[in-house]
Amino acid sequence: MTAKILDGKALAEEIRKEVAVGVAEIKQRHGVTPGLAAVLAGDDPASAIYVRNKRRACDEVGMVSDTFLLPADTTNEQLLTCVQDLNADSRFHGILVQLPLPPQIDERLIIEAISPDKDIDGLHPFNVGKLVQGRPDFVPGTPAGIQQILMRNGHDPAGANVVVCGRSEIVGKPMALLLMQRGEGGNATVTVCHTRTKNLAEITRQADILVAAIGRPKAITADMVKEGAVVIDVGINRVDDPSRKSGYRLVGDVDFEAVSQKASAITPVPGGVGPMTIAMLLVNTLTAARISIHGRQPHS
Repeated sequence: MTAKILDGKALAEEIRKEVAVGVAEIKQRHGVTPGLAAVLAGDDPASAIYVRNKRRACDEVGMVSDTFLLPADTTNEQLLTCVQDLNADSRFHGILVQLPLPPQIDERLIIEAISPDKDIDGLHPFNVGKLVQGRPDFVPGTPAGIQQILMRNGHDPAGANVVVCGRSEIVGKPMALLLMQRGEGGNATVTVCHTRTKNLAEITRQADILVAAIGRPKAITADMVKEGAVVIDVGINRVDDPSRKSGYRLVGDVDFEAVSQKASAITPVPGGVGPMTIAMLLVNTLTAARISIHGRQPHS
């Protein structure tokens, strides 16, 4: 068996077109242009590239975007002031503080300072609580993107055994919560594995859908995957490659070459989950703009 490639790049383009329609509509009806502010503290090159890609995506769909750069030695107080200013700035409906933050910064303090109505990463405790209850306004971009990859490619998680490898606040935990909820795109039986999980391979081999968000290159090998499983690779890892001009190449958390011979469908790295994450942040920014006009809906 050779797995079908789940093309996140093409699907992200489709979603960006849908967002562009929504942006044009909100401009026409309400005279509001959705806006995204990205805050980047420090000089992490991967974060800088990611923020630049977000800005490019905003331009493509007709949103306002701006990046606020702070030095690597930024203090909690300086970053808090920046976030509070953006909370009060009506040009921006979404605020994205790029993670990871420099080591001297209290990440939770900063996340909790973001207005829940502008928290497009879905990390504020208010928005996490709404996700737990199954009525989110903002789902973190990567889990939301994975759900769309599954649904739009005919892999409804309803009734499936899903194994999520990783328990991070931004991927593993919200992924599990999203797929276990009642309703479309949910109703799965979800197991979450992590660094303390015993007999990991025994558990992953039971997965109809396997989500790898471990942060280690090629950690998921073919013997850990059930024949015909759907495999979602969240990992983006740099490994040395002298044959490349850059001196490195990007690989996922899954041994793609071997696992793609066993799975029924698999996301590539790059070009799988990554583009979808950015597309779903645009969806969340549009939602935030609508909330600024209409408020949060009582049923939501």
